[in-house]
Amino acid sequence: MAAELLVVRCVGAVVLDDAGRLLLIRRGHAPSAGLWSVPGGRVEPGETLEDAVVREVREETGLAVRPGAVAGRLSIPGDGVVYDVTDFVCTLVGPPAEPVAGDDAADALFADAATRDGLSCTPRLLETLRQWGALPA
Repeated sequence: MAAELLVVRCVGAVVLDDAGRLLLIRRGHAPSAGLWSVPGGRVEPGETLEDAVVREVREETGLAVRPGAVAGRLSIPGDGVVYDVTDFVCTLVGPPAEPVAGDDAADALFADAATRDGLSCTPRLLETLRQWGALPA
């Protein structure tokens, strides 16, 4: 009998600043520890997806966002688990600020196109965001 995989609801935030730079965090824990990705994480019990994305961005970067449309959805297999991720296009709220890594983010930054292309990102991150139309070419 095959073991049933646990499905974990997660969210991610696609955030561009006024200069068109993408907000990225370097993951501090599995899955994909050490790789760059958009901020996000698990949805807590009783939390809406929108509330979760606001909380995760604040915890991982110190920035406030307002979630907008869903950019896309994907499943990421893990060790005995599948992460069901809904990514939202988010708008920064408040005065311009630089991200500060917190919670399980090892680092955080706004990356322009040249910087993004030189980072070790999670598999297919930039390609997926471009396919969704959430990232300028």
